[in-house]
Amino acid sequence: MAVYNTEIQYGGQNADWHKDADLQIVIGSRSSVVPQSGRPATGTQVSWSGPQGNGNITFFDDGARFQGAAEFPGEGPVGYRGTAAS
Repeated sequence: MAVYNTEIQYGGQNADWHKDADLQIVIGSRSSVVPQSGRPATGTQVSWSGPQGNGNITFFDDGARFQGAAEFPGEGPVGYRGTAAS
């Protein structure tokens, strides 16, 4: 499972970033997209949609960070980024 400290940005591209809840992610099928212990490869893209919101992120720097967008219930779309927790 990869754990990321996340931030959201609302109010435009030059707006401040604000701390958000940590993201915990594991995805596996025939092989690991996001391994049980480790991080996803650079360029890995993950999208999700459900009652708790939706998002689309891309991982960089050997999975050390991600960048994308998210939308949570009752809110508009926001910039969404994260850095791997130590």
